[in-house]
Amino acid sequence: MQSAINDWKFVLLACLTLGLAPFYPEPHFWGKLRWVAGGAVGMGPIDWFDFVFHGLPWLLLLRLLLVTAYRQFKTAAGK
Repeated sequence: MQSAINDWKFVLLACLTLGLAPFYPEPHFWGKLRWVAGGAVGMGPIDWFDFVFHGLPWLLLLRLLLVTAYRQFKTAAGK
């Protein structure tokens, strides 16, 4: 059985739902990312938790991309 964090369908679904919700007027994580890039002035603990909560699916996607690329490179180099 494949682990959920290594399942492309699960990670992509998490990115498109939890990673972007709420969608209007802009994706929530995008707003938090802009806030952090602007210096994070006025961010409280709940905002940091929210940033990590909505950012986790994107970190899982990045991790899955890197692991897959590493395995492909390792396989290609071994031949």
